[in-house]
Amino acid sequence: MAVLTPPAQTQKIRNTGTTILALAALVALLYFGQALFVTLAIALIIAFILEPGVNLLMKVRLPRPVASFVVCVLALLVLYLAGLGFYTQVLGLYRDLPAYSQRIEELVEAAATRLEEMERSVYRLIVPRRLRGDDAAVQPAPPPPQPATARRRRSAEPPAPVTPPVQEVRILPERSPLRAYVYAHLGSVYQVLLMASFVPFLVYFMLSWRDHIHRSFLQLFEGQDRLVAGKSMEGIAAMVRAFVVGNFVLWVILAVVSSLLFWLFKLPYPLLTGPLSGLLSLVPYIGLPLAMVPPFFAALTVHQTMTAYLMLGSTVAVLHLLALNLLYPKIVGSRVHLNPLVVTIALMAFGVLWGAIGLVLAIPIVAGIKAVCDNVTSLQPYGRLMGD
Repeated sequence: MAVLTPPAQTQKIRNTGTTILALAALVALLYFGQALFVTLAIALIIAFILEPGVNLLMKVRLPRPVASFVVCVLALLVLYLAGLGFYTQVLGLYRDLPAYSQRIEELVEAAATRLEEMERSVYRLIVPRRLRGDDAAVQPAPPPPQPATARRRRSAEPPAPVTPPVQEVRILPERSPLRAYVYAHLGSVYQVLLMASFVPFLVYFMLSWRDHIHRSFLQLFEGQDRLVAGKSMEGIAAMVRAFVVGNFVLWVILAVVSSLLFWLFKLPYPLLTGPLSGLLSLVPYIGLPLAMVPPFFAALTVHQTMTAYLMLGSTVAVLHLLALNLLYPKIVGSRVHLNPLVVTIALMAFGVLWGAIGLVLAIPIVAGIKAVCDNVTSLQPYGRLMGD
């Protein structure tokens, strides 16, 4: 083991302290710049999804800016139609909420009744009968009648108080929970809508100026560093595209198949529960139980027997297992090599920093970081640490 001289030891301590401070500054920047970085990450992921369409149109002699514009317009049209169908399904579900609420109350009442019966049965089984006093149970005597109070004379009665005239009070209608939430978080909603309005423009510029950005970025480096930077960019693009595009294609397949199966089960709102169940199925570790929540909720007002719920749950479980064990390795591929510990830590960290959207963006960001570590010589040990 090499012994460090005092100057070398001091320099090592300084480097360690600088690294810790840099990481702390990066975490603070990611936390306080959440709106900016989340918007950029979402736009970049959408650009990765649409890039194959741009390349396909460029093969038919369309310039990149024109191909990017056509692909963005088509994507917005598909998003509008999907949003319209989603809104229709949500509106119908909102109208049927009283029926679902009544059904949930019935289930809660039935569960409470069964729990009370179980408690009585356990009590009778554990406590002996002689200690319960069942044989010596005596009805309590009724309380003695209370003596009637004497009537007061009218002359001794105080004068009746003069009541002031009743003023008409206008009661404002109570706000719905959604409207109350919007009013309470109006600033946050405005910020989200403002940042979301930039996403289409960012996606278009990322697609149309891709070649220019690539060349300009490489010109920031010289010699061997330029080659390493080029390989890093290619590695990030390949890994993130494999993960993002693969998961997107897998979600579309799961959404279509789930909607068809839920329609065969005669569940209401299959165009809403199918895509939602398919999306939740892709959540790491807990995807299977989450994927069962939308169809089970939709089936509350349709199916009453336990057999129907068992068949529905078995169908969702089989579809989930087939997708993750057969389709996932073929569609997503073997380019994303992240061990489960790194995935879990990434989900926790970005969940704390960015909330629910951080859980969606965690794995693509960490996969891109690993691609950089795999191509930079000094960072390759960290890449192997994150790999599987």
